[in-house]
Amino acid sequence: MEKLKPRTLSGFMELLPEKQSLMERMMEDLRRTYSLYGFAPLDTPIIEAAEILLAKGGGETEKQIYRFTKGNNDLALRFDLTVPLAKYVALNYGQLSFPFRRYQIGKVYRGERAQRGRFREFYQADIDIIGDGELNIINEAEIPAIIYRTFSTLGLKRFKIRVNNRKVLSGFFALLGLSQFIDNIMRAIDKLDKIGRDKVKELLIEEGVSQSTADEILDFISLSGSTEEKLARLEKYKGKNEILDKGLDELAAVCAYLPEFGVPEENFELDLTIARGLDYYTGTVYETTMTDYPEIGSVCSGGRYDDLAGYYTDRKLPGVGISIGLTRLFYVLDEQGLLSRELITAPADVLIIPMTENLGYAVSAATLLRNEGVRTQLYCENRKFKAKISYADKLGIPFVMFIGEDEISAGVVTVKDMATGVQVQETAAEAARRIRAKLAKKNAGKVISGA
Repeated sequence: MEKLKPRTLSGFMELLPEKQSLMERMMEDLRRTYSLYGFAPLDTPIIEAAEILLAKGGGETEKQIYRFTKGNNDLALRFDLTVPLAKYVALNYGQLSFPFRRYQIGKVYRGERAQRGRFREFYQADIDIIGDGELNIINEAEIPAIIYRTFSTLGLKRFKIRVNNRKVLSGFFALLGLSQFIDNIMRAIDKLDKIGRDKVKELLIEEGVSQSTADEILDFISLSGSTEEKLARLEKYKGKNEILDKGLDELAAVCAYLPEFGVPEENFELDLTIARGLDYYTGTVYETTMTDYPEIGSVCSGGRYDDLAGYYTDRKLPGVGISIGLTRLFYVLDEQGLLSRELITAPADVLIIPMTENLGYAVSAATLLRNEGVRTQLYCENRKFKAKISYADKLGIPFVMFIGEDEISAGVVTVKDMATGVQVQETAAEAARRIRAKLAKKNAGKVISGA
């Protein structure tokens, strides 16, 4: 029989075990951080009825979606975690307590052209806060604090959370008589980091904006200075447009709460160029970038929306949320050499190598270690001693425990520290305590290093 050549489809990531361990650690850190803020875990189906996923989308979504039929069912793979959330909240409204705070880390699928750092299957890590009828501005102010703690927990130090309010932009554009062009102008501004001022100006002119007005827009969104200085300069626009006034009040409120939420000034920036191209954002918007790698673009983005589930229910369910493209972030960190080499990524902390055919003592030692929370593997394969040590070394297992007739007679075990080569004889209980203490220090590090 002809053998098939094994291959992974373009745009799909498979990691070797040590890298997968770091990815899992990253997810654990995210879950733990989100839980600190009262978010509940949620898991929605990967496959939904196509009509559910396409209700909020449109032409561009339909081009990217993975869609198929099974019997008479028209089905599709989810392309984000927000639309399934909208369906979930509408479906379970009567059983949920509001504000409903959920986090979800799951795979999504987009049939777009695969390229460097862009995947067809990838993990997103989302949080959302959903209100029933209304949602207090404090929730929008809390989001930067969650972003700050999340990336700090992962080990990222040099990053900037950039915040704006779309009402400020919408109100300003209305002042210029451009109400009918607002969505297109927002999408053009959202490309500023990627294509630069001149190209954005060209896009604005193509949309019917005059050259002088395009310059006025670009000057308005390019305010410099500290948060206080920017807010002070924006005060001159107060009283000219109701939407602009509301946006400025909300933006000032968000900025005022940040010190109390523990967000350092160096990690935050009021940035009027942040527009978020998606039309459903209605208030505060966020983008987070790595200071030393601006070319990577946003590693976390989101914002406020006023009608999460309008396609599925008549109830008004406003919300605010953010999303981390976890697979892309992991890929970029790995490519830049920013993933920790210190954390233990081995599948076990201890490899027990019995040196005798009597395995009872070794099994008991393994059970004791596991009961003490030490990940333990028994290696009983019929291999040469050198091959057994090589196995532990290749996997990066930090400790090897030898159990022979002498150890059994003395009621002890021999433990080798693979990093130092030092061997110690002690009881299995003593070994468990010592190993656990050493591992706690080793695993106290961060997933991201040097960033």
